[in-house]
Amino acid sequence: MTIETVSFAVDGLLLDCDGVLVDSHDAAAVAWNQWAKRWAPGFDFHRDIEHGRRISDLVAELISNPSDVATAVAELTQHEIDYATNVDEMPGARQLLDSCPDGSWAVVTSGNRALATARMASAGLPSAAVLVTSEDVANGKPFPDPYVTAAQRLHLAPTRCAAFEDAPAGVESARNAGVVTIIGVGAEVAAAPVTLAVADMRGVRFDGSRLDIERSSILPQTEV
Repeated sequence: MTIETVSFAVDGLLLDCDGVLVDSHDAAAVAWNQWAKRWAPGFDFHRDIEHGRRISDLVAELISNPSDVATAVAELTQHEIDYATNVDEMPGARQLLDSCPDGSWAVVTSGNRALATARMASAGLPSAAVLVTSEDVANGKPFPDPYVTAAQRLHLAPTRCAAFEDAPAGVESARNAGVVTIIGVGAEVAAAPVTLAVADMRGVRFDGSRLDIERSSILPQTEV
């Protein structure tokens, strides 16, 4: 049986980590809600979190005293690292990365390097040769800096890359960086200005010059 695919001519993949390669939602919820008991009473991760942005940017908006931000960020970061061992891969993530030639993909995350590394290791995913984190850019998502930096480190123009994102802030960041092919991951981002959306990474393959996505993997409410 022939499997129908949608294909894009691109030279590299720029992949968000959480919600794209790893399923860290439950682990993050435990960490944030534990942290909030001290620093942001009334905050509830499931209700209030704005996905895709840096911890430091979010905490600065939640903490009333600016002098406490550094301490609060450090405590939250440690909580997230403590729970990073309870993270699984997103379905299809390993198969996608295995299909990618060396040097053709980068991870672009709003987390820090230690957290992203720990979560990918917990999920059994290979280490990213190019990993752009919150520590590597002056401005995090939705600013273009993370995706511009990742494309530069792959020695590619952003227009020659495809980005995978599960959050509106990440979609905006990729678009601001000049990425044309943006794949949304998950129903929550399907309504964002993405090229198309998929439920997860199953049915997605990349050979270094062509990105193939099985039509059966594309969310039905997304126009192709």
